[in-house]
Amino acid sequence: MWLETFVAMNIRLTKEFTFEMAHALTGYDGACRHIHGHSFQLKVTVIGQPKDDSQSPKDGMLLDFGDLKRLVKDSIVDRFDHALVINKHSQADFASLEQKDFFGKIVYVDFQPTSEKLIGYFVSILKPQLPNGVALHSLLLRETGTSYAEWHADDNC
Repeated sequence: MWLETFVAMNIRLTKEFTFEMAHALTGYDGACRHIHGHSFQLKVTVIGQPKDDSQSPKDGMLLDFGDLKRLVKDSIVDRFDHALVINKHSQADFASLEQKDFFGKIVYVDFQPTSEKLIGYFVSILKPQLPNGVALHSLLLRETGTSYAEWHADDNC
């Protein structure tokens, strides 16, 4: 009886990632307008029903943790780790950076690279890449030990 109930349940899986990233908030009225970096932590939670297929090597899994790791690493972590992220609309303000080797990994985005905007951008990257039956439930992006932004699917129906 328990197994029948379990198979029909929605389960949440979470995988955590860390990466180093610098950014500058152009036009901001505080210290964060200057280039500075953080050790970001990203928690990605998906939700759905585990597979019920004894013939599948993924029987009992919602999503293989290794598959989730590859998805997030390939589409977010590898792109943003050790990068300087700048709003492309302020690209002219930072044009001289591109001539210096130590600023070689610059990612220009269409928005102010705050934690709030970054997490929304990460949602837009991840949602379409998830397999059928697996939905993005939430993301948590920790910028510092005491500051983070969260996105929840239930808040954005």
